[in-house]
Amino acid sequence: MDVPLGYVVRMTRDDFIAYRRSLGRTPALDRMTVRVRGLDLAVWTSPPVAGVPPLVLVNGGLLYDHALLWPALSPLATGRQVILYDQRGRGASQVPPTPLDARIEDDAEDIGALRRALGIRQWDVLGHSWGGGIAMLGCVRDLAGTRRLVTLNAVGPTSAWMEELHANALSRLDGENRATAVRLAAGAVRQPDPAAQAEYARAVYPAWFADSSFATYFTPPEAASPTGAAVLARLRREGYDWLEQLRALSTHALVIHGERDALPVMVATELAALLPRARLTLISDAGHMPFWEAPERLFPVVSDFLAAGTTGPPRSKR
Repeated sequence: MDVPLGYVVRMTRDDFIAYRRSLGRTPALDRMTVRVRGLDLAVWTSPPVAGVPPLVLVNGGLLYDHALLWPALSPLATGRQVILYDQRGRGASQVPPTPLDARIEDDAEDIGALRRALGIRQWDVLGHSWGGGIAMLGCVRDLAGTRRLVTLNAVGPTSAWMEELHANALSRLDGENRATAVRLAAGAVRQPDPAAQAEYARAVYPAWFADSSFATYFTPPEAASPTGAAVLARLRREGYDWLEQLRALSTHALVIHGERDALPVMVATELAALLPRARLTLISDAGHMPFWEAPERLFPVVSDFLAAGTTGPPRSKR
């Protein structure tokens, strides 16, 4: 079902600051190292909450670590345990023996393995952007361990969106950023060069926002991961098709997408139609990062979806 969140006045930076302050202090996270499929992964968790499944957050970007989603998604830690981790070869997690052989399927296999290593019977999963792709592929491989799935401005079930995304991004860029994106798209982004992949990501970053001024307030961390660069280059060079795999994803799913994302909305509508038990929510006047541009609309929708069927105390109203 398509559930649009109607037009509202665009949130300003001051509105955002006031909203976040109204939520109180950001929860503290404990760090641990967890052995997952032969590698040591860096993991962060908030305290467990009885009767409520944990929520694991899977960041996108493929070059970046968990800081891309924290404290951005910290409001979801109200009333439930959240778990974040650095994907293999990113951030503080161990690099695989042969980074150039890394594939997104390796990241997907790590999700269920991480759940089992943590001794969790079942959890909810949220993935953003490329992390949405990892989350979906991971849930297909771990259906019994996944209760509910949220995709947030996730990539599509095939790579057909890539050219349109690049064209949309260029239309929103100017000056040096646009020149850099054009130059690197000619071939460098199809090669596993961490520096080139990171340079392209920085150049196109302003295009992810409905309001490009937000790009100056919320800048991504510096990242140049050989593992992530290899995964990203292979996807851009070879494309992908997950249609058959995702048709088997029987988990209850919520597909969320900002209507003004450079990543086309048709990606979300295709996903929602493909996943057997999915509903679609579109957020107006928001781009690729609705947790920055529309948090007051995003978080209640996610929390209400995840609260369905839990046995813990009612979610506090905001």
